[in-house]
Amino acid sequence: MNITEKIDNITVTTKANVYFDGKCVSHGIQFADGTKKSVGVILPATLTFNTGAPEIMEGVAGSCRVRLKGEDWKTYGAGQSFNVPGNSSFDIEVAGEPYHYICHFG
Repeated sequence: MNITEKIDNITVTTKANVYFDGKCVSHGIQFADGTKKSVGVILPATLTFNTGAPEIMEGVAGSCRVRLKGEDWKTYGAGQSFNVPGNSSFDIEVAGEPYHYICHFG
């Protein structure tokens, strides 16, 4: 199901439940200019994601630990962001409270 709405004169199309596996819920948003973002929540868990396009993950609430392939774990909290290179994978660990995020693709 797609939902199209106008927010501050910007047309936004939301594709509901783009990704849901019981541990992560992600909603995709596409702006009229083609810009895409995901808004979601990762419940306490350790997950591995594989990426196509480069991404910027911004923390909105909660905290997480992230390990890009071949690197050490790093901790990120609300208001912090990290870059994920394209065509890569990363592990993300959330403990305690859910981690809320906005992901920019590009």
